[in-house]
Amino acid sequence: MTRVHVIRHGRPASTWGGAEDDPGLDEVGHRQAVEAMETLMALPEGERPLRVVSSPLRRCRETAAPMASALGVELVIDPRVGEIPTPAAMPAADRPDWLKAAFGGEWGQIVGDLDYEAWARGVAAAVAEYPNTAVFSHFVALNAAVGVAIGEARVAAFRPDHCSITTFDIRDGRLILNEKGREAQSQVL
Repeated sequence: MTRVHVIRHGRPASTWGGAEDDPGLDEVGHRQAVEAMETLMALPEGERPLRVVSSPLRRCRETAAPMASALGVELVIDPRVGEIPTPAAMPAADRPDWLKAAFGGEWGQIVGDLDYEAWARGVAAAVAEYPNTAVFSHFVALNAAVGVAIGEARVAAFRPDHCSITTFDIRDGRLILNEKGREAQSQVL
């Protein structure tokens, strides 16, 4: 059995679906990224991540950068742990309402041109491929991994705060939830 830590990105400079498609971190988010790195580096040997993986989006890459630097490793980019894909023809202005509707239901009820249940399973499968790793991802993707691990069909299985660290054990290629990260009432949108 091995462990993987999944970290929600730090506080972004703008909200998802806002004016900027790929915002980086604001000043608080940069501090949160350093704090997450310090927390992970303080873990005992054997629990401390050895690799760093990130969603391709800037807010995750910026959150992951201090950890990769502290470990002296290359940051691996994996789009499978990225943000939930919105329907292809959806205007950016409609994304926040679409996501709010998705949060209120189950994976199989999300309207779009994708099988979102399969997407959630794909996120969990991707995370399970990274033992001894810190994976930097997003609110919805983290919910996907937790939901698959505990058999929860609701999209919003919990509300991970910015830079909260959720730990999973990997057993026989499957995620086993060890501990949910810190929850908060942080704005997702």
